[in-house]
Amino acid sequence: MSVSSQNLYDTTGIHLPKDACVVIIRTEWNAPSIDKLEEGCVRVLDEFGVCYKSITVPGAFEIGYCIKTYWEAYKYKDDKPAAFIALGCVIKGDTPHFDYVCKAATEAIVQLNLTLPVPTIFGVLTVNNQEQVDQRTGGIHGHKGEEAAIAALKMITLKRNLTAQLVNPPVSAS
Repeated sequence: MSVSSQNLYDTTGIHLPKDACVVIIRTEWNAPSIDKLEEGCVRVLDEFGVCYKSITVPGAFEIGYCIKTYWEAYKYKDDKPAAFIALGCVIKGDTPHFDYVCKAATEAIVQLNLTLPVPTIFGVLTVNNQEQVDQRTGGIHGHKGEEAAIAALKMITLKRNLTAQLVNPPVSAS
């Protein structure tokens, strides 16, 4: 879906804790495309003054393992992440390998979203060709790296708001 048909760049209502930190997990496979995605992510995170760390894994298949391992290592530390952003690019080839990698990466990120107490944003491009990558890294379909960063910031805000409601539930008028 193109950005023009959806307001993905609306940053209204984003209120972040001053110490919010985002961890970007990026693949080394298709590095030039991932570099563009990461540049978009970083541009948005810098705009909001959010600290970030970037870790490189071999491919999309390894993203889930890295996020889980990172969380386990940092979950009790002061600099634990408020969100993860998974960046990858899987381009369809002549074999079913594309299907297996896309499915595994997607399922891993879904599982992480259901088990970790912080969001994991799906910034993995699953495309048929390089032209589609270019259309999604600043072309007619927007910039998926920027969109992933905005989604992370919105989810950090959402989690913060929901947590605040659990601690201080709204009082209903009777």
